Amino acid sequence: MSDSRQPAAFPVKQPPQPAPETRKEPPLRRPQAVRIDETVSITPAELDIFDQQETVVAPPPPAVPRRKRFRLGTIFFTSVGLILSLAAGLWADRLIRDLFARADWLGWLGTVLVAAAALVALIVIGRELFALARLASVEKMRRRADDAHERDDARAARALVADLSALLASHPDTAAGRRRLEELKDDVIDARDLLGIAEKELLAPIDRRARKLVLDAAKRVSVVTAVSPRALMDVGYVMFEATRLVRRLSELYCGRPGFLGFFRLARNVLAHLAVTGSMAMGETLVQQLVGHGIAARLSARLGEGVVNGMMTARIGIAAVDAIRPLAFRAVERPGMGDFLKALAQFTAKAEGGSAGKA
Repeated sequence: MSDSRQPAAFPVKQPPQPAPETRKEPPLRRPQAVRIDETVSITPAELDIFDQQETVVAPPPPAVPRRKRFRLGTIFFTSVGLILSLAAGLWADRLIRDLFARADWLGWLGTVLVAAAALVALIVIGRELFALARLASVEKMRRRADDAHERDDARAARALVADLSALLASHPDTAAGRRRLEELKDDVIDARDLLGIAEKELLAPIDRRARKLVLDAAKRVSVVTAVSPRALMDVGYVMFEATRLVRRLSELYCGRPGFLGFFRLARNVLAHLAVTGSMAMGETLVQQLVGHGIAARLSARLGEGVVNGMMTARIGIAAVDAIRPLAFRAVERPGMGDFLKALAQFTAKAEGGSAGKA
């Protein structure tokens, strides 16, 4: 048996490490001026990292549908209307039977009269539904115009201008504007510029006529309420003139509103008045806007007439805002100051003429 080997230690020799290289810093370059006559060439990079990055567009938020409210009033009036229609049908049937029981010619006469009344009722209902649809289309047109102006959508703006031209085709004042838009429909690219041109060419002439209607109505109200002996007559005439003004403005911008359409339009005008502020204006506001020179010459009665006239003008301005197919952007919106001075001067002249005759 061989002897076991005792453990021993062996020295490990490390390979020689190379000496660290001393990095020589390049000498600092002194600033120099480049002459204009020297040719400086700039070589662009073959690959631009910014061109390789894809533009990430965030998706638009999902459209939230408007929540439909459960209206008890709609169900009530619909039920009452159906009950009245059934009652009218039963009454007409019983009447015709009784007429035939008396004489045949009376029965046929009653049948013809009932058929004529039913035909006229259907025509009236159709006209009312058509007027309501037209008002709804004008409101939708205003929302489309606001959306196209906000998003600067040229395609939506062109479609809107075409619909607006078709709506105002019956107005002779818009003939030149429609011809102008037809010539520029392919030249204007920006949606906001196209909407502004359409507003100036199509709606500006109608706005001038609407302003004249409002001013004439305010003048009539101021004169009639100034000479009226009863306050109840003042209120009645102001309501009559405001109703006629709203109807005439509706016919000017979007056609006859109809009976039901007028109530819907009046509701929109009242809602606009509630948003924009109170209808009443005091005598101090009249003096501030007109000036002490004219207001001082107005008597107390004529001052009340001016206030009533300005109430009518305010209703007219609210009606224009509610009926107009496009919002006021390229055309200046009429304000109270446009009517107040002319109305006060007209009232002062009326007072001077009445005093001269006296």
